[in-house]
Amino acid sequence: MIQRQTNSDPVIDEIHRTRREISERFNGDIRAILEDARKRQAASGRPVWQPGAGNHPTHQTAVDESSEN
Repeated sequence: MIQRQTNSDPVIDEIHRTRREISERFNGDIRAILEDARKRQAASGRPVWQPGAGNHPTHQTAVDESSEN
């Protein structure tokens, strides 16, 4: 049996509210939700992790030469 917490967490409540709003916007169609998310992701221009792409930094960082010895 799952017990529900009596004290609500405002962050969790907001997550649930947002999920409901998105689901209602797309009539619960998970494929439409996914397609919309992909379009917004592509339009954002932000780097997106790709499986198998390796672990490469998106920018160069300075190397502390004293740590190399």
